[in-house]
Amino acid sequence: MNLRLLQQTARAAREIVRRLAQTVPVLLVVAVVTFALLHLLPGDPAVMIAGDQASPEVIARIRADLGLDRPLLEQLLHWLAALLQGDFGRSLLLNQTVLSAVAERLPITGSLAMLSLVITLPVGIVLGTLAAYYRGTWLDSGVMGVALLGVSIPSFWIGIVSILLFGAVLHWLPTGGYVPIAQGVRPWLACLIQPAVVLALFQIGFLARLTRSAMLDTLHQDYIRTARAKGLGEWLTVARHAFRNTLIPVMTAIGIILSLLIGGSVIVEQVFALPGMGRLVVQAIMARDYPLVQGTMLLFGLAFVLINLAIDALYVLVDPRVRYG
Repeated sequence: MNLRLLQQTARAAREIVRRLAQTVPVLLVVAVVTFALLHLLPGDPAVMIAGDQASPEVIARIRADLGLDRPLLEQLLHWLAALLQGDFGRSLLLNQTVLSAVAERLPITGSLAMLSLVITLPVGIVLGTLAAYYRGTWLDSGVMGVALLGVSIPSFWIGIVSILLFGAVLHWLPTGGYVPIAQGVRPWLACLIQPAVVLALFQIGFLARLTRSAMLDTLHQDYIRTARAKGLGEWLTVARHAFRNTLIPVMTAIGIILSLLIGGSVIVEQVFALPGMGRLVVQAIMARDYPLVQGTMLLFGLAFVLINLAIDALYVLVDPRVRYG
């Protein structure tokens, strides 16, 4: 038994190493596409730094100092060579390294994404399961109606309404800004709960619909009818047999949801004035801060790849029938 377990662990480790190796060309494509799209945008970082009233000579000198006067291919190769040495460059906007700028703002976006995920998972899975079990009833219709609203209404609109209602009218929560958790859990949670709920609404609707579909398919399987025929309790049948087999597509959805939460933070952070990664990217794009945009986009791409890899690895824990190699 121990030998078999070791063999399975070795196969899983080899598969993970192989998948990690496959991330290299993916990240290379992300880097090249980001670089190309960014340089297609109108605007000149040298003009942003020097100001509109600067002379052409001053702008030309700044471009030369930044290396922007070199051919694009040379700039791309120079950036990729620096990345291989762990150098993501220096922000033109913030006058600090890209990694230090990301390190300052990553905890905010990470906290927002994790809090949204904590809200999304239990609510979405429970609603989807109840809708499937009570299929065709008012509960099913109500859950699917709420899910449809969640995936249809723009998050920025919900965010503005939430700020007006809970911040400006009721004065229950702050209208924006961020308080570090070091200054107290309660003020930290107060400034994040609104954006976290707004960010979670779309994901709850998506997860509830997917869970309902997967649960409906599982409830009609032969082994569920067999469990019921043996006299196993209804809720025990659903919880022990149906729900566990529903987790495989749900696990896939969790990976997608976590990626969407990170990407969706761009809009929500702007609405709630949170100084996180999403707001940093918007500011960098507006300022044509090439190193900062390129570095953050590459880190976002790496995060998405690692999330998908982690979900694949969790499949084995959810369903022992899934094996690598």
